[in-house]
Amino acid sequence: MNALIRQVWATGPLISRIMAAVFGGYALAALASVAVLALPMSKPQAVLTGMLASFAIYAAAVIWVFAARSAWKSWAGLIVAAAVLTPLAWSVG
Repeated sequence: MNALIRQVWATGPLISRIMAAVFGGYALAALASVAVLALPMSKPQAVLTGMLASFAIYAAAVIWVFAARSAWKSWAGLIVAAAVLTPLAWSVG
C-alpha cells in the first residue's frame, strides 16, 4: 500500500499538468476566440481571427504548462490568463 501511495504522490504533478494542458488550454483558447469578437472589426473577420488565434493560444498554453516550475504555477498562469479574457468574452454576449 505504501508503494502505491508513493507512486501516486510522484505522478500526481504530471497528471495535473496533463489535465491543465488539455482542459485549461482548451478553455483558454475558447475564451480567446470569443473575446476577439469584442474587437472593432467585422464579425466574419473577427470569427476567422479568433479561430486562427485559438490554435496559437492553445499551443502556447500547453508549452506554458510544461515549462512552469510547478503544477501549481502552471494552473495559476492559466487562471490569470482566463481572468483577463473572461470580461472581454462576457461583453460579447
